[in-house]
Amino acid sequence: MARRRHSEEEHENHERWLVSYADFITLLFAFFVVMYAISSVNEGKYRVLSDSMVQAFRSIDANVRGSQIVVPPTIMSSTQAGPPAAQPTPPKDTVLEAKREQLSKKMRNVADDIRRVLEPLTRDGQVRVTEGAHGITVEINASVLFPVGEALIGGEASRSLTAVAQVLAGAEFPITIEGHTDDVPISTPRFPSNWELSAVRASSVVRLFVEAGVAPWRLTAAGYGDQRPVAENDTETGRARNRRVTLLIESLIDDVELDTPMRPSDRVGAIEPVRR
Repeated sequence: MARRRHSEEEHENHERWLVSYADFITLLFAFFVVMYAISSVNEGKYRVLSDSMVQAFRSIDANVRGSQIVVPPTIMSSTQAGPPAAQPTPPKDTVLEAKREQLSKKMRNVADDIRRVLEPLTRDGQVRVTEGAHGITVEINASVLFPVGEALIGGEASRSLTAVAQVLAGAEFPITIEGHTDDVPISTPRFPSNWELSAVRASSVVRLFVEAGVAPWRLTAAGYGDQRPVAENDTETGRARNRRVTLLIESLIDDVELDTPMRPSDRVGAIEPVRR
């Protein structure tokens, strides 16, 4: 009897793994069934969900019963409103060209006004007004402005220059005033040479312009003596032509790209006369 029990214990069941395998296959089948069920999309439900999301992003809300309530747009006050939509900016070249054209138009208007106020002198050939690429040049014969060997502006000339200054006072163009003489030397206690005479004559015009309302930082005075003649000094007519005061009114067209207003610090070497 004891031997028989011993033989049954030695016999093993080699097919018990089939139970575990069957359980694994069953679970794997259930997993794939669930995955298939999840992957199957109900087209009707999908469309309902899609429409609901679109309506939500269009400020449409739904009430508890399912009816739709359209939210009206809120009118915002000027303080609550955001910044206005950015307007398309024109190309940079177009803007610069428009600014240049505007400056050119202003320069033409200034030149016309100067010719108008100096018309009697231009008609007699005592004043020449020319326009160039860099601005306006006004050449005034010194005999119209000053007595021989002096730098005090005469009464009639003072009124003419004051009219010119009033034209220029409303603009912003820089102005250089140059004094020129002939080659006849001068030697007086006040003017040891033609350099002093030409510089003081230019400064006298600058002082008159400042008193007439032209901003001092726009003005530059320069004396060149007899070093920049415009005619030969071997005749009286040529020497008279060389004795002159020249107003150079700069157009600033070449500086438009900087897009910065002219300041006193930008005028290197400018002379700001002191009022008497």
